[in-house]
Amino acid sequence: MATSLIAISVDGSDITKLAQFWSEVLQQPVSPGATDSSAAITVGEGLRLMFHRVPEGKIVKNRVHPDIATAEYDAETERLIKLGATQLNEIEQGGNRWRTFADPEGNEFDLVATTG
Repeated sequence: MATSLIAISVDGSDITKLAQFWSEVLQQPVSPGATDSSAAITVGEGLRLMFHRVPEGKIVKNRVHPDIATAEYDAETERLIKLGATQLNEIEQGGNRWRTFADPEGNEFDLVATTG
């Protein structure tokens, strides 16, 4: 039996704001049919980032989080902050660099520096 990863879901309270934030981060449109309780963005061949409204707020660190990569590390950091992200941490380890951010709902994600 074969299985496939079709989506990663993100919970939040303001789904319209959250979906718009990620739409701008990933430079992909919010998929048609979005509502204030459910929305999605197609981020790759058959892969979607889905957003679902939940009644409870975020309490602890995410156990799963997206990593996004860029060769324009500092410029992308500035862009993410202007879009509403909050920088939480910066790590350099074994020749790798990444910054951890929180989206407007507090969900963590990493920005990974690449070369070229």
